[in-house]
Formats: sequence, structure tokens, C-alpha cells
Amino acid sequence: MRFEGTESYIASEDLMLAVNAAVVLERPLLIKGEPGTGKTQLAIEIAKGLGRPFLQWNIKSTTKAQQGLYEYDAVSRLRDSQLGDDRVHDIGNYIVKGKVWEAFEGDVAPVLLIDEIDKADIEFPNDLLHELDKMEFFVYETQELVKAKQRPIIIITSNNEKELPDAFLRRCFFHYISFPNKEIMGQIVESHYPGLKQELLKEAMEVFFNLRELPGLRKKPSTSELLDWLKLLLAEEISPETLRETDQRKVIPPLYGALLKNEQDVQLFEKLAFMTRRN
Repeated sequence: MRFEGTESYIASEDLMLAVNAAVVLERPLLIKGEPGTGKTQLAIEIAKGLGRPFLQWNIKSTTKAQQGLYEYDAVSRLRDSQLGDDRVHDIGNYIVKGKVWEAFEGDVAPVLLIDEIDKADIEFPNDLLHELDKMEFFVYETQELVKAKQRPIIIITSNNEKELPDAFLRRCFFHYISFPNKEIMGQIVESHYPGLKQELLKEAMEVFFNLRELPGLRKKPSTSELLDWLKLLLAEEISPETLRETDQRKVIPPLYGALLKNEQDVQLFEKLAFMTRRN
């Protein structure tokens, strides 16, 4: 089976090649790209497109690699022993399976998303090297070796907040999701808002891509933000003529809060619009 995108997710040829190459090589697919370019959604759509179960492990700054494998709940066991609970005699009752263990147990190879791996400590990727490479790990409390029944398809996302170790990178197939051009973006919009009036779409795209090209912008609007903005434009029945005024930088975009996410960028746009009017 090959991934060829889905009705709701427009994947470029390069991205589809990367997904299928990672599946053939049986290596994790490391995905980088601007926030909002669909990295997380990609894993969901791969599972949908290939008909596989989907598991998601959201990484935080405090997440440890061990939590993806399993955790031993010593506190619950101590409490049960004080209460005289018979469960206390089987330590297996206090082993809490993590997302990697769940992925290894599946009779059908699932898609496992390890989301935003760069949020964790720098040692986090290295601590998973053996498990992701050999598809097995040892549970010391129960003296049990857990092996994957079927090798899961592993998708790892990163926002480039910190560099990942070379040893980890060597074991991954890498792909950078470039920001969509106007043609691809039009297809993405069409998949979410079929039948959108072309005049409104044309003017909205002009405003959006002009905004992204502003020098000094701290947070460029992303694909997801464009989709949110279009939803608001349709709900408020904003006309193409209103957007055309914005395209000439005479006024700040209507409902700009969907596109500009901090006061510095709003002030920058206002300043450029004022300078344009003066000229």
C-alpha cells in the first residue's frame, strides 16, 4: 500500500515519496517545517489513507523517553499494600503501558506519531534509539521482553526548537515540508471550502501572501491560519472589494486577529500601511 494523500489533505509529490520511502526502509519519518504546515495532521492522514490504527504521543518539556515505553506506579502499589489489596502480589498490575508499547502490541501495524520531539530534553531522542531501531525493550520489573508484533509506521515531528542528535538523525528518513505555493494552497483551500468564489479566493490569497512577505514579521501566518481567516471572511460576508483595498495596503486586513498573532506584527503592518498612504 502506498500513501497518495487523502481528500482532506493535499500532499506534494515529494512528501508522498518521503512517506512511502520511510515505509519501505522501515525507518521513522522525521518531519520538519513551519508551524501550521500540517505536520501533525500528516500522521493522521497517513493512518486514514493506509487504513491503519493511529496513536499519538504528545511530547512536552517534562516528558521522558521511559514514559513512552511504560511506567511503574509504585505509589499505587504502596497504597494497595497498606489496604491489604491482593493485587499487590502481582507487580504487573502496576505497570502502565506507554504509547510505544501500545504500538508494539497491535496485530495491524499502526501509525505512531511522536509529536514535537524537540520540546523534550536533548537526551530524549538518544534514549529511544534502541527501542525504535530494534523494535523491542525490556521491562525490568516483570523481566519481560516486549517485541513489536508488527513494525509500526513512526512519524516524528519537530519545530526545530533545538538540534536533534546525529545518532538519532541517522536512523530517520527526513523531509522538510516547504510552505505551499499559491497553486498548492489553492488546492488545500478547495479541499476545505469546495466551491469558494474565485474572486474572493484570489483577493484573500493576495493579502495572505503579501502579508507573509513583509520584512520584520515575527510570526508569519500559516496554512491553518489562512483557513481560519477564510472561514471568518465567509461568515462575515466580507466582499472581495474590501480585501482589494487591503491588498493595496491602505488598511489593515479585516479580522486580522486570525492572521497576525502579536502586537508587534500588528504595529509593523499599521506603520507600513501609514507610510504607503503618505507616499
